[in-house]
Amino acid sequence: MAEIVKKGVIVEFDFAAMDGAGLLFDVTKKFLAGLDKIPFDERIEAQHLAGGNYQGGLAEYFSVVKTKKLAAKAAKDLSAAFVAALNEAVPKSVTPAFRKFVQTIAAKGVKVVISTRADVETVRPAFEGLLGDDVVLFQETSSTYGSVKWDAWRRACAMNKLRNFSTIAVTGSGFGVKSALVAGMGSVAVTSPHVAYQDFGGADEVVTELNASTAKSVLEILRA
Repeated sequence: MAEIVKKGVIVEFDFAAMDGAGLLFDVTKKFLAGLDKIPFDERIEAQHLAGGNYQGGLAEYFSVVKTKKLAAKAAKDLSAAFVAALNEAVPKSVTPAFRKFVQTIAAKGVKVVISTRADVETVRPAFEGLLGDDVVLFQETSSTYGSVKWDAWRRACAMNKLRNFSTIAVTGSGFGVKSALVAGMGSVAVTSPHVAYQDFGGADEVVTELNASTAKSVLEILRA
């Protein structure tokens, strides 16, 4: 008998369930100031880093400010600094509203993959009572600034035994919406003031919070 493949939802927790975009901006601003007193603001972030590879974006910006710091090392160190910040911030962001969002979806037999760049073992206790056969934590290792590329969505599907065409990406950026489309997935976008300038065209729905109400919207899109 052929295996029954579940419908799925992959939640980009760091950017959709919490203001990871704002956190990443703050971490980057502090990091660059400490690295070589390099200036950083929202315009610079949007122009050089948002949606691109850490190392490539930093190399481009470093050439503009003419620092001799190495982009490869800076990218590695910045990524580590963001993970450290997430290790502290993610547990505080597992709100009752988010729990209800996940529970409402899982109750319909849809698998929920909670994707995070934080250290999974560090933050796992915060999700106690939520995880199970149909709700799992997934370690995201993307080197993309503030979002993921299409192959990351596909990888998350494959590693969690989901098919892209029956899985919804819940993302926190316009870049995530576009990469989900390229991956052959539908998407629900969660906006926040920090990413409001981005293009969310192509999303099946755009919301401002993950809760029971938005869970029902996701289920309608999945026809679950």
